[in-house]
Amino acid sequence: MQKNFDILIKTRQLILNITENLSMEQLNKIPQGFKNNIAWNIAHLTVTQQLLCYKLSGLNCLVSEEMIAKFQKGTAPNHPISKEEFEAIKLQFLQLPLQLEDDYNKGIFKNYNEYLTSVDITLNTVEDGIVFNTYHEGIHLGIMLQLMKFV
Repeated sequence: MQKNFDILIKTRQLILNITENLSMEQLNKIPQGFKNNIAWNIAHLTVTQQLLCYKLSGLNCLVSEEMIAKFQKGTAPNHPISKEEFEAIKLQFLQLPLQLEDDYNKGIFKNYNEYLTSVDITLNTVEDGIVFNTYHEGIHLGIMLQLMKFV
């Protein structure tokens, strides 16, 4: 599993590096033909990792219910994210994978509720959730690279 944690952390660092020089206006812009923006994608990844690993394991997520409601699957941006909110999201974006790795190594993930993903992959264990999350992060990295061409 260590390789999955390494990939997750490196991917998140890459995302923040490639977006660090964008203004809040650019981060919040929804180009024509898209249904979300870069800031939403970063928040969405933060929430999804929590849902795939903690919630499906029957544990409390380390993000707020408000954040989950705003950025989970099926949502779209309904207002611009402020600079202050985005700074807080970025901290979670970098810190939560480290907490996941630590919690995994402590063995807190005892149970897992089977989950069928939107791409017809069934997740049966937290390890499945961690691996699938890596795939999901790659998809959204690609979306953000596309968005960057239009902001």
